[in-house]
Amino acid sequence: MQRWRASVSMLALAAAPALAAPATTAFEQARCEVWARELSFAQSVADNDGAAFAGHLHPQAVFGVTRARPQRGRDEILRAWTGLIDGTAAKLWWYPDRVHPGGDGTVVSSSGPSLYQDPATGAYAIGRFNSIWQRGDDGVWRIVFDDGQEAQPADEAQVQAFHAGRVTDCPPG
Repeated sequence: MQRWRASVSMLALAAAPALAAPATTAFEQARCEVWARELSFAQSVADNDGAAFAGHLHPQAVFGVTRARPQRGRDEILRAWTGLIDGTAAKLWWYPDRVHPGGDGTVVSSSGPSLYQDPATGAYAIGRFNSIWQRGDDGVWRIVFDDGQEAQPADEAQVQAFHAGRVTDCPPG
């Protein structure tokens, strides 16, 4: 009897990593999907593509969630972001440097640096964004919440460091 219990215990321990692997793989897949989706979202602004930008937004998304007057809903966000999307208010670049799935893997947080350039003066400012993504029933990741820190003036070394820090391939989690 004792030998049987030991065998069952050994089998359970040996199987534990295999049982955990699918969840880890699903979380890693979600993390890398959102990494790519965040880069695609940033590219929509770099390309001045309002339709592509809108495709990244959940219909009831909220931007500026820590501000007194956040933008609510895709249409309001699009209106508020028009000058950033078309580049007239500022040129904007960003990329993720942290992406973390939570819950059941259908909600993922992303964050990273953002770089603004004033089109009139050429001056740069660096900030940081934070986004929450949700996988829709159609399998597409869309932003449901977004916010960021106030951008601060940046010198040329900071601008170069921003561009050098961009990673396009999802790094190991």
